[in-house]
Order: sequence, then structure tokens, then C-alpha cells
Amino acid sequence: MKDGVCILIPTLNEEKTIGDLVARFKRLGYEDVLVIDGNSSDNTVQEAKAAGARVVMQDGCGKGKAIQQAFALIDKDITVMIDGDGTYLPEEVDKLVEPIASGRADHVMGNRFANYEKGAFTRLNLLGNKILNKLFNIDYKVRLEDILTGYRAFNKKAIKVMDLNQSGFGIEVELTVESIKKDLRILEVPISYRARAPGAPTKLKPLEDGFKIGYTIYKLGKTYNPMLYLSLIGAAFVVAGLVVGSYVTIDWFKGINHLPLTVLTALLTITGVQIFIFGYLSDMIVQLQREMLRELRKR
Repeated sequence: MKDGVCILIPTLNEEKTIGDLVARFKRLGYEDVLVIDGNSSDNTVQEAKAAGARVVMQDGCGKGKAIQQAFALIDKDITVMIDGDGTYLPEEVDKLVEPIASGRADHVMGNRFANYEKGAFTRLNLLGNKILNKLFNIDYKVRLEDILTGYRAFNKKAIKVMDLNQSGFGIEVELTVESIKKDLRILEVPISYRARAPGAPTKLKPLEDGFKIGYTIYKLGKTYNPMLYLSLIGAAFVVAGLVVGSYVTIDWFKGINHLPLTVLTALLTITGVQIFIFGYLSDMIVQLQREMLRELRKR
């Protein structure tokens, strides 16, 4: 089984951890370790090669671009993706591989929140992750614990059907979204998550990257769940109409007429209702498209 597995490690300046990471996978019997490097300025490439990995230099920049390039190169039955920063344990790889090897899942995600080490998350990172997960679950009508995990496994089918476009840290969101859109079987398994090694600073910018990831969820979600977004916009127009209408009504009882505001009330309310109807129709079209795709995949 291990001969049919590729361990994919995207890296950027991970010289402190990459050598040990590759060596541990090798000791576990996983011979095909692919490091795709984003043109590191330290000794990451040399350390990876010395430990026995095959190294491919990335075209362009960003983790998302690295994953896209790697997926085009890999032809193994199972691909395991793991960050190169040493925060995940190679010894837990079988937890991700087994559900795919047994045919129970197409995409397995390691849930970091099941067992994380003190210091692995800052309070801001932990809060941000929880908020983003909650928003994602509402948007996509699923119940996933950790959509931003960097430890995942895929079968060949999953890799072939995914249409990836994100270049940065939003790639984790897109991997999950594409799995949902393509009706892939997703399974979460508990894993450990450790603090970064001393001298290996994180490249994540909590606020900046958090907003980028949130925007990615919003951007990708508009085409998956248009009813939610258009309903919110429609509701905003209706509420604005009710507020203005209440003011007009109160003054009308006092003998004061506001003809322009009356017209505005009607316009806001009608626009809100029309947007809601448009959202309903859009949702029907999206649902029909999903059903058609399901039927096409069965043939």
C-alpha cells in the first residue's frame, strides 16, 4: 500500500524541520516524498535532498500555486499533503491513509483541534479558526471541525476533479470547497498539532491572512449558496424600507406627509423582495446543476 502513496510537502524556508520530516516518513516506509519548494532563500532544498526527498522548484509563488503544480505531477493512488514546518506528526499518517485505502473516503482531513499542544495556537489564531470554521459550516451546510488543516490525504479521483485557482493560504478553503462541490466523500480524523520548532517562525499573518481566508469563503460561497447571500442583501433592503416607512407612518399620523420618502420606502421594500426572489431562483438553478453533475458522474 505504501508504494502507492506520495507524500507531498510544500515548503518555503523550512530548513529547520524539513530534513527530519522527510527522514521520518522514509523510516515509516513511504519512499515517494515530493517536496515542492517555493524558491527558499535558506537551505531547505539541500536538507530535503539530503534526507532523500525528490525536490521540484515551484513556478510562481504561494502555497496554492505549489499545490496546483504538485497535483499535476502526482500520479499515485493516494496523496498525503503535509506542511513542512514540523507541526504535524508523520507517525499519524496512517490515520489519513487508511480511510482512503479502504474506500471509505476520497478526501481525509486531519482535525488539529482534537489534540493540540500548548502554544500551537495563539489566542487570536484559535479564535480566528473557530470563527472561520463556523462561517464555512453555515455557508456550505456542513459540519466540519477544521477546514484550514494542513494535513490531508486524497485519492487519485479527488485530485483529478478539483479545479483549483487560489494562490495563497486560501488553498485549504478551496480544497474543502471543491470536495463539497464535486460530491467527494470527506472524512475528518483526529490528529495532533504541535507548536513550531524554535527558530522556525510562522509565515502566517493572523489578521491579514484571516481576512483573505474569510474573503475566499465568501467569494467561493456565492456560487455554492447564492440563496444565503442574496437573502441577506434582500433583507437589508427590506429592513431599510421598514425603517423609513415607520418614520413616514409616524409623521403621517401627526398630519405630516413625506411623499418622496414614501416612494423610497416602496422602492426599498420592492427591491428587497425582488432580490430574495432572484436568490431563490438562483438556488434552484445551482441545485439543478448539481443534480446534473451527479448524474453525469454516475455514467
